[in-house]
This record gives sequence, C-alpha cells and structure tokens, in this order.
Amino acid sequence: MKVGIVGAGFVGSTAAFAMVTTGAASEVVLVDMNEALAQAQAQDIAHAVPFTHAVTVRAGSYAALEGAGVVVLSAGVAQKPGETRLELLERNAKVFGAIIPEVLKAAPDAVLLVASNPVDVMTQIATRISGLSRTRVIGSGTVLDTARFRALLAEQLAVTPRSVHAHVVGEHGDSEVLLWSSATVAGLPVEQAADQLRRSLTAEDRATIDEGVRRAAYRIINGKGHTAFGIAGGLARLVSAIGADERMVATCAMLTDDVCGVPQVVLSLPRVIGAGGVLDTVLPNLSAEEAAALRRSAEILKEAADGVERRMGWTS
Repeated sequence: MKVGIVGAGFVGSTAAFAMVTTGAASEVVLVDMNEALAQAQAQDIAHAVPFTHAVTVRAGSYAALEGAGVVVLSAGVAQKPGETRLELLERNAKVFGAIIPEVLKAAPDAVLLVASNPVDVMTQIATRISGLSRTRVIGSGTVLDTARFRALLAEQLAVTPRSVHAHVVGEHGDSEVLLWSSATVAGLPVEQAADQLRRSLTAEDRATIDEGVRRAAYRIINGKGHTAFGIAGGLARLVSAIGADERMVATCAMLTDDVCGVPQVVLSLPRVIGAGGVLDTVLPNLSAEEAAALRRSAEILKEAADGVERRMGWTS
C-alpha cells in the first residue's frame, strides 16, 4: 500500500523509517513545505532499504500522493511564547485547512491518520475540514500510551508486553485513563497474575506505573526535546493494519457520538482497524472510578474542541 506523510520532521520521518523497517507500506511519499528537508529525509531513509524491506521512498508534492491508501498528517506549528492553547489550536487548524484539501485532491480515497498534537482536537478539526466519514479520519490517540502501559506493567510482572492486555482511553494527555479493572495477563486479572507470578503489584506499584505512563512524554521531551520513536512505531502498526485489513484492536481517536454522556467528542477507545479505517468500536467494562475519569477526560476535550471551533467561526 502506498502511504503519504505530510510533515517530514521528527515524527513524520521516523514514522517513514518505521514503515520501511516493518514493511508496513510498499511506497512512502514524504511531503513538506520545506522541500529540501523532505528530499533529504527520503534519501536518507531510502539508503536503509537494502537492509530491510523493498519499499520505495521518495519526496514529492501533494500531487505525488495520488493513489495513497493512507496519508499521515504530522504537520503543525510550534507554540509561541505567551501563546494560549486555543491560539495554538487555531493556527494549527489553519495549517490543516491548507493541507487537507490538497491531500484529498490527490488522494480522495485515503484514510487520514492524524499524528499532530494535540491529536484528539486536531482529529476533530481534520474530520470537519475533510468532510469525510468519521471512520476515515483517525487520530493516533492513546495507541502509544497503551503501549507504555503494557510495557511498564509487563516489566513489573516480568513477562513480555505482548502477553499483557491493557488499554489507556480518553485523551492523549494528562486526563487519560488507565483501565486497570480490565487489564489481564494469560486471561487473568493482573492482580491474580501477579500473585501466581510472585510479583508485587501494590497500590504504590500501580501509582508508579500510572505516573510512568502519564508523564512519559514530559520526561522524554525534557531529555531530548521531542518524542518520535514510540509514536512512529504506533503509526507504522496502524498503517499495517489498514493495508492488510487486519481488524486489529487499537486505542485510537475518532469522533464518537456519545462517551459517558458527553456528545460528539473525539477521544480514544478500543477500535477495530482495517481497510477503510475504523470498522467498529468496543467500549470496555469500566469501574465507577474509571467511568467518572473517562467522562472528565471527554469534557476536557469537548471544551477544547468547541473553543477552537468558536474561534474559527465554525459554530452558529
């Protein structure tokens, strides 16, 4: 499957590299307003192809996206000193307003995969601007947060993350919700698995894991200025699932009619991912505490999205 990536910075270029190393795409096209950057990234990544999979990697204009099955949106502007979150969102909405019509002119049948932050609100903006079915506009959402949760829980229990089933839902951000009540290992609730594996999983251990998931991006950014590898792996995995019509369950963001009483909000829930984007959504069983936290997360996101839509004059 041909994949386009608009925005050849840290996230976009690393996602392209991940797609090459995993064979998630047959062709990757990088598009960036800085054409020299896109060309350099594409050439550098192409030099890794002899060591991995037979993937064509090139840079091009929007017209080069013709025939793409997925287009990753990783473009955006950085926050200025003293700029509010809503002001930043308004500027990024304008960026998407320029990008998305050009993408769809070249690749009208593509699934849009949003990676630009804040990803939940940007996914809602992309859905409105594109006019596409909500199932074809997917935000990477908490796919990375879920991976972090599985990795830290697996480390605590001394098993591989592939054997841990656990989800993070809601916002990709501070209000995200770790679903401890439905987390399992070998079909057992994690508390029972911990007992059998003779591993500690106290309230203090759980709090440490929660903090490790929730604050991971802050620590990485403080150390090196950005995050890229984890989200690139998640984007490549989603692209692979779409291209192969895999029907993989992943925690992705999509415009949802109702979440815990909050209407028309974009946030992450477990979604079935296959050809054409989101095929279905699964709402896990939630404890009362988790349901309350998810509602609060939904309210935060709804308020932010409504705010930027008012600033853009999109509401009556």
